[in-house]
Amino acid sequence: MAEESWHQARLIPTSGINGADEQERRATSALLAVMSSVREFGRVLTQPLGAPAGQLETYIEVPFQLGERRLYPDGVLRARRGQKEWTALVEVKTGVNALDAEQLEAYLDIAREQGFDAVVTISNEIPAIAGMHPTKVDKRKLKRVALYHWSWSMILAEAVLQKEHRGVADPDQAWILGELIRYLEHPRSGALQFDDMGPSWVATREAVASGTLRPGDKCAPEVAGRFDALLRYVSLQLGRKLGDDVTPALARKELADPALRSQALVQSMSTQGILQGAINIPNAVGQLVVTADLRAGMVTCHVDIAAPRDGRATTRVNWLLRQLRHAPDSTRLEAFVMHGRGPGTAELLRAVRDQPALLIEDPKKELRSFRIALGSPLGSKRGRGRGSFIDSVENAIDTFYGDIVQDLRAWTAAPPRLRETPEQPDERSALTSTALSSQDGAEGEQPRPGADDWTAPVAESNHDGPADSAILGQPAPAVIAHRPVEPETSS
Repeated sequence: MAEESWHQARLIPTSGINGADEQERRATSALLAVMSSVREFGRVLTQPLGAPAGQLETYIEVPFQLGERRLYPDGVLRARRGQKEWTALVEVKTGVNALDAEQLEAYLDIAREQGFDAVVTISNEIPAIAGMHPTKVDKRKLKRVALYHWSWSMILAEAVLQKEHRGVADPDQAWILGELIRYLEHPRSGALQFDDMGPSWVATREAVASGTLRPGDKCAPEVAGRFDALLRYVSLQLGRKLGDDVTPALARKELADPALRSQALVQSMSTQGILQGAINIPNAVGQLVVTADLRAGMVTCHVDIAAPRDGRATTRVNWLLRQLRHAPDSTRLEAFVMHGRGPGTAELLRAVRDQPALLIEDPKKELRSFRIALGSPLGSKRGRGRGSFIDSVENAIDTFYGDIVQDLRAWTAAPPRLRETPEQPDERSALTSTALSSQDGAEGEQPRPGADDWTAPVAESNHDGPADSAILGQPAPAVIAHRPVEPETSS
């Protein structure tokens, strides 16, 4: 038999998974075991929930009595440090299985009776906003016990970030974490990608296209929530590649009241036919804004960048062009002036490369900022695959960041330079002051009033008159910031 058909032995094998129950049990056991074995990974997951930084103990299928019923939560997490102890019940779902509200409320009752701190749920469901739970439960049961949710996508992203970027101190533990990553990335593990816009997608999309969608339609809020969930999923995927925390950008009011965000999306769908959101990427020049136009069938990504504060308008445009060498010719550029209202000038990058002045409407007006945008066709299918909405949005974000955003650097002013002290002659006139002055070296020697009959230069002082603006008081000319990899001379 050829060795190419041999399968390497794995710590957490995907073979032998028969049915949803076996899939769920194996995923639970693998995850909890690695959380207790790899200290850094267990800590990064439990610290935001309030767990102390002690050794994490994990158990599966622990029996509890609730009235006359005997229930078996999928797992238990416990962390101890000193006198502090934190315990949470764990409920896990894999594949397309959704969490059950009645089951969660029973576990909340058990946690309250046992004096536990929280109930943690794990599934492929991605909430629209971080901190929200995808399942609605009786809020009265949350007075003494907290309810948290982890999506499998978030767990996988954290595992990759910890192993590949943050690091694991022990090499053996790093290998164990790598085996968990390999398992969760396998299709048979039950840790699925975001692959469905929901049952209301087709009806909502057709209503938007025909202009019949109304803010009160029941299908619209579900699509709005799925769009925000898609942005969270794409943020996690991009964060895995960049090795940093990428998150959706939301206003404080929207974080405090998620209903406001849903209402805004439904309103924009019904009036303009668009879904819009933004992503925060660490150290990027600005938020990456995503606009899905359901009527035009286009998805557009854009980012805003402040223009330099020094130089002529053409110099500022050239500063931007030098950073867009790898950007596609179809990239759209917009320029906005100080105190200007309404849209600015807009041209495609291919034209501006030949004629930078196309972005300058009035050379006398100071440019304030630029907007860089790139559009691509928007898919319409509900699921994954060619022509799908999900794939088209994800690909648009990855392409825009890779081709444009990661090359952009914000402008910074050059620091002021010290003025060189002029050299003093060896022989001085008896009437010339030997004390140094800030006026030494000024253009020409200005005689004092009433000293016309003196032929020797007089001593100068910084109180003799106003300083020459060409020498004193003017800042050094700013150096236009350029890309460190490919330095160029400023225009």
